[in-house]
Amino acid sequence: MRTYSLVLFAAIASTAAAAAVDEVRVTGGALKGVIAGRVVAFKGIPYAAPPTGRNRWRAPQPVTPWTGVRSAAAYGSDCMQLPFPGDAAPLGVKPAEDCLYLNVWAPVQRPSVRLPVMLWIYGGGFVNGGSSPAVYDGTHFAESGVVFVSFNYRVGRFGFFAHPALSREDPDSPLGDYAFLDQIAALKWVRKNIAQFGGDPGNVTLFGESAGGGSVLTMMTTPLARGLFHKAIIESGGGRSVMGPTRRVRESSPNLPSGEAVGIAFARKMGIQGEDAAALAALRALPAERIVDGLNMATMMNPTYAGPMLDTKIGTETPEQALMAGHAMNIPVIVGANSSDLGFSFAKSMDELLAPFGANKKEAQAVYDPEKSGLFRKIGVVVASDRMMVEPARFVVRTIAAAGQRAYEYRFSYVAACMRKQWTGAPHATEIPFVFDTIAARYGKDLIPQDEATAKAALAYWVAFAKTGNPDGRGRPHWPVYNAHDDELMNFTNDGPVAEADPWKTRLDLTETAAQSK
Repeated sequence: MRTYSLVLFAAIASTAAAAAVDEVRVTGGALKGVIAGRVVAFKGIPYAAPPTGRNRWRAPQPVTPWTGVRSAAAYGSDCMQLPFPGDAAPLGVKPAEDCLYLNVWAPVQRPSVRLPVMLWIYGGGFVNGGSSPAVYDGTHFAESGVVFVSFNYRVGRFGFFAHPALSREDPDSPLGDYAFLDQIAALKWVRKNIAQFGGDPGNVTLFGESAGGGSVLTMMTTPLARGLFHKAIIESGGGRSVMGPTRRVRESSPNLPSGEAVGIAFARKMGIQGEDAAALAALRALPAERIVDGLNMATMMNPTYAGPMLDTKIGTETPEQALMAGHAMNIPVIVGANSSDLGFSFAKSMDELLAPFGANKKEAQAVYDPEKSGLFRKIGVVVASDRMMVEPARFVVRTIAAAGQRAYEYRFSYVAACMRKQWTGAPHATEIPFVFDTIAARYGKDLIPQDEATAKAALAYWVAFAKTGNPDGRGRPHWPVYNAHDDELMNFTNDGPVAEADPWKTRLDLTETAAQSK
């Protein structure tokens, strides 16, 4: 009888614990999550009011409270966009303008101490992307003892838009970069609410890829995010202003119209004239599909789309300028890029391709085209990748290391076994399913044990860094702290992670010299 009573008591206690861990109260009201194995997930949590109607092109507004217990079993809508057909992280839900939702994964069994938090910012060139893709599932982070958070932020013209009427409506508010304001709002939500999920608001690692990595840099350099996170991981996020100067919200230059001028051009295209409140009301009344107006990754170079801008509140300098001036947050970082990363070359000849190297043109040709093939288009992709992603990653990690902070560099060279006949290196964004250990969602039945081992290692490094600020751990190759003299990085190769002196040092030195002389 006594044994039966103890078993019954344990079962009741276990049920009560489960009920407690999947029910939380956050800003706005109560939530009911879903337990699956060792993880409880809460999806579709509002972190701001819907950015619709008068809230279109406003800073995130407070959450509208709800009554009762809100189900957190499904993702909220990803933000309004025209999905890109070739996206390696296809959306799992239909986009809509009402989209400011976030998701939390946490361990069911929680220690007495608060757990580290990781907050993910997706990429997509600031015109595509969302938190619902299967490769962004946070289950394995939570299984590793992390409270993982992902969220949606506005993209395209919803996320980046300026117009004189907006500037007059609220001149003292941050203008233009509503996507970045969403990211700051998500960080503030984490600071206020994450303890309810067992997370430590004093140990938050912000990480992202591509536009998400660039966003991490922006968060590191804007005073509005100061103190809201404590470590950063930047995956293929650039770091240099390689696409030319960044436009300002209100000031035009001879070759770069202001954000307001771009907004006026878009309004005129929509048949809306004027710069007064009536024009703004007409813009806000446009159907969301007309705001998208066909904009996606393939059409983002568009005279009626402004993209990220500089203003007096979010920041008056680019991340590159802020880093060089010592204005960035002094926090530990992991920074890197992939071995066949993103880059755009429009050169029409080898001479044109190598012209930016100036006096080092011959040396650059010897490094990039040692066999004198003259295949400038093929070589141009490598030159452009170095210029856009690989050398900027080194620039960021070097600058932070020089400021006395721990910094770690990586290169992701691993190619999934099933893709090695098609890819000579790791393309842009292909590290993500390995970092998340969601490779099954990306490659399915074609996986081999080597793929799985690489995913386990990448996830373990990222989690260790989130926990301690050091990616090292038992059973994994040592990842050295970066210093410019040794120039060592962790290379995720097809034979496993290898710490080595950067084999691309010579060509990156040439790229750095060209960048400094622009």
